[in-house]
Amino acid sequence: MKHIMGNVSRRSFLKTGAVLGGGVLGGGMPLSQVIWAAEGKVLRACSDGDITKLDPAFYNRQVEVDVMSCIYSKLTRYKPGTDWGWELDAAESIEQVDPTHIRFRLKKGIKFTGGHGEMTATDVKFSFERIFKHKSFLAPQWGSFDRVDLEDDYTGVIVFKTPFAPVWLLSLTDATGHVLSEDAVMKATKDGGDFGLKPPAFSGPYVLADWKPNQYILLTRNPEWSGPKPGFDEIRVVPIDDLKARERAYLAGDVDFTSISLDSLAGFKSNPPADTKVEEWPSLWYYWIGMNMDHPKLKDINVRKAIQWAINVPQILDAAFAGQVNVATGTCAPGLVGHRAKALVPPEGDLAKAKEFLAKAGVNNLTLTIDCTSDSLNSTIAQVVQAQLSQVGISVEVNVRDNSTFWTLGMESEGERWKDLQLIVNGFIGLPDPNYNTNPFLQNQVGIWNWERFRSARYDELAAKANTIDDPDARGKLYQEMQDLMEDSGAYRFLTNGANPVMYRTTKTLASTRPDGSPLFYDFQPV
Repeated sequence: MKHIMGNVSRRSFLKTGAVLGGGVLGGGMPLSQVIWAAEGKVLRACSDGDITKLDPAFYNRQVEVDVMSCIYSKLTRYKPGTDWGWELDAAESIEQVDPTHIRFRLKKGIKFTGGHGEMTATDVKFSFERIFKHKSFLAPQWGSFDRVDLEDDYTGVIVFKTPFAPVWLLSLTDATGHVLSEDAVMKATKDGGDFGLKPPAFSGPYVLADWKPNQYILLTRNPEWSGPKPGFDEIRVVPIDDLKARERAYLAGDVDFTSISLDSLAGFKSNPPADTKVEEWPSLWYYWIGMNMDHPKLKDINVRKAIQWAINVPQILDAAFAGQVNVATGTCAPGLVGHRAKALVPPEGDLAKAKEFLAKAGVNNLTLTIDCTSDSLNSTIAQVVQAQLSQVGISVEVNVRDNSTFWTLGMESEGERWKDLQLIVNGFIGLPDPNYNTNPFLQNQVGIWNWERFRSARYDELAAKANTIDDPDARGKLYQEMQDLMEDSGAYRFLTNGANPVMYRTTKTLASTRPDGSPLFYDFQPV
């Protein structure tokens, strides 16, 4: 996950372990051109960790998306502001011709650095099809994608086997929609595969000029960029894992944009640093308590429902999130298609009802374990759940795990430990299309990301149908039913979608973010 979950997302978990290489990277940039601007406008920002990949087909983390959005181009990109939407980027035009065909026409004159020529429809075809050719773990973000048919140098048609509605806020606009130079990638990799941290060419408003692991990421203007001039001459991103350390860097004047911790939010709002704007943005995270339905102690749905009703969510949020977050109703956060107005089990639960379920199960003196990562947030959640379940006679032992251990507990590929898993404090980062936020709980994800081992043919049927429907309201009803099915299984107690507050120095920059507060650095403007 991000900073809260030890900087590991479900895209990668252990893939973030080793960062290889360093110094000057990619795109034919000679060392003599890599300089810190003696004059000019410089944006200094914090990220919640360092880069580990800059290949959009194999990336791991949000900071990599933030950087790639500056150094590459996509057909479309996320629109900044408070509502999720998209706008044209490298595409001059794009239209849904019919449910399975999308025609695009590229803008002319978009250049790849390093002498790799102008961006053409052939590069689009190569970029999207290599995701499947090289079996990227991100391929599900393209759903039923089949191929790209070429019409001329600038025009092509994206073809799907079946309608795939998530294409607009997932496939095209997120990281896997970036268009790479076929010529550059093939020369760099021989087979068109993963190029890791060494981009073979750039096509965005910035280039990656320098990178020092765990010190900084330096982006400078792309001299071959023909689009609108970006606001800053340089972007310096400082990777800092710890939120409090990010806040200290901001207060010391080392950076001018950063995310902030929830327990600091109230203080910064009431007494902000000088010349600082504090903004509260909703998050796409979803946190929950999961239960391994296949464990002998949790096979009885009455036991699982007793646990659901014994958990008081607001108490957990007050203790772990300083009371600064919403109560989640499922995997789809507010503002997304499929968000539920309320959960089936009320947030406060009901201890009497929990005891009734335990009595129905005929269970006494139940002892369970709950696993969590070692950070303070997740261990606090586990401890509060431990105290709450003790009120109905359930004794809980808290197992605090390091990240590398925790993120393999429920995976069958990593051994037999999944059989011992009982309760889990879990959380995933979502994306703005509900397809992404519901896919981990399909039957084919049991023993991969579906650690509750939840199996529902109806859930899978609804997921497939939802991909084919354009109408947001009709689509949303299907996702709402899917979340009902999850909760009704007794295996999930949804907690919160979190929050993503940020602050920035108003004397230095006007920030631009996605609706979840993630920075769109190429849109930042100097003051």
